[in-house]
Amino acid sequence: MTSESGVAAGVPDSANPDVVLVGGGIMSATLAALINVVAPQWSVTVFESAAEVAGESSGPWNNAGTGHSALCELNYTPAGPDGRVDPSKAVTINEQFQVSRQFWAHLVRGGMTGSPKEFITPVPHLSFVTGEDGRRYMRARHEALSAQPLFQGLEYTEDPAELARWIPLMMAGRDPSQVVAATRSGAGTDVNFGALTRLLLDDADSRGVMVHTNQRVRDLDREPDGRWKVTVEDTRTGERRALRTRFVFVGAGGGALPLLQKAGIPEIRGFGGFPVSGMFLRTTSPELVGTHQAKVYGQAAVGAPPMSVPHLDLRLIDGDHSLLFGPYAGFSPKFLKAGSMFDLPLSVKPDNLGSMLGVARTELGLTKYLVTELLKSRSARHETLTEFVPLADQADWDMITAGQRVQVIKRDPATGRGVLQFGTELVVGGEGSIAGLLGASPGASTAVSAMLTLLERCFPDRVAAWRPALQEAIPSYGHRLSEEPALLEQVRTDTTQVLELNG
Repeated sequence: MTSESGVAAGVPDSANPDVVLVGGGIMSATLAALINVVAPQWSVTVFESAAEVAGESSGPWNNAGTGHSALCELNYTPAGPDGRVDPSKAVTINEQFQVSRQFWAHLVRGGMTGSPKEFITPVPHLSFVTGEDGRRYMRARHEALSAQPLFQGLEYTEDPAELARWIPLMMAGRDPSQVVAATRSGAGTDVNFGALTRLLLDDADSRGVMVHTNQRVRDLDREPDGRWKVTVEDTRTGERRALRTRFVFVGAGGGALPLLQKAGIPEIRGFGGFPVSGMFLRTTSPELVGTHQAKVYGQAAVGAPPMSVPHLDLRLIDGDHSLLFGPYAGFSPKFLKAGSMFDLPLSVKPDNLGSMLGVARTELGLTKYLVTELLKSRSARHETLTEFVPLADQADWDMITAGQRVQVIKRDPATGRGVLQFGTELVVGGEGSIAGLLGASPGASTAVSAMLTLLERCFPDRVAAWRPALQEAIPSYGHRLSEEPALLEQVRTDTTQVLELNG
């Protein structure tokens, strides 16, 4: 795909591409694919600072790979004071994942090399709770979601015998008097976003997209004619060069905030970032993996942030099976796994200092949670695992460090105070000539929807002309599957066949 010189082999470099994509992850790869659908004549260049693409948040060991569709993640279905569950966020996220599936199916039909099994496989998704309060909530959640077409087939049980068939590893050795409840969906998937990113960028490279590795974007400057001057440094030689472009997308994960700050767009003022490291216990024991063929999400402890939701995930990565349990939060001031210890302090600017200090005051619970996690011993972490897997043997599990997540801090326009946001934020500036994506989950799973929103916000005058091509690639574009059962059934059937998700 790329040569060691950082220039695509055999293709002349262009000093003035139409589009520059910063970061070789799932967001840039998705946007490159969408641009090929709507404007194949545009020249596109991708810059990745590492030696390979998909090495940070898109890497399979750096994210849960759940294929977030709200089938099991309880933080997307909050209960109100009356106990009723609001399904709206879950419906939105599920719909966005259906958009991703449609686009991936379109690319596979169009000849994207590789089998869909390389990046997506069917895995049941379950939610699991204990105690009377948990069971009451789970009943309300099932009632709210099962009425939605997107969650058709969602099963519920509080029968330990049934659960022993669904999740035998988690039920073995459990106190028989413990109140338990769960939902199960057979429509869940495991997604290797690293493999998908590489497939997308290989496909882009074959069409003439310039994909450069070992090239770090150091600066972004708006020129008088409205173009952006992009300063790029070779990470091995230190050599710098500059090019100019009409449009820049900063999809550099945790590295997006500093670059958008350097671009000087007013829209980034007030934004800050709070980095959180994720750690997981992992086992590759064939016996354990063979016993737990599912992804199971539980409830976060009272007062804990949404990022702490415990889950036991079956992972299928490059042909190997394993189980991950976590997350256990850690802290590093780096914004990227391969970042600098100065990332956090250098991101503090006069315009976002108030937001950062405001969050420091209001998020004492998060601070307490992180300190508690950092002080946990190996035996204490294992004890958390035994709440999910009562008979877990510490010797079967090892700790791995996942990717860095930079949670968005933004200024609340109503109060002027800083708030911590557990989601993603698309920032658009320069009259639509620059955009960047901040934040984390659900991230990769909703990449197609996020990049469609970018196209709509950055190129509003072109969307009408692009609509037929987008609808061909994504049949539900411009529609809500949750409101059109016939279209939903058609989309489900088609994507299931093309992506080989029949089990």
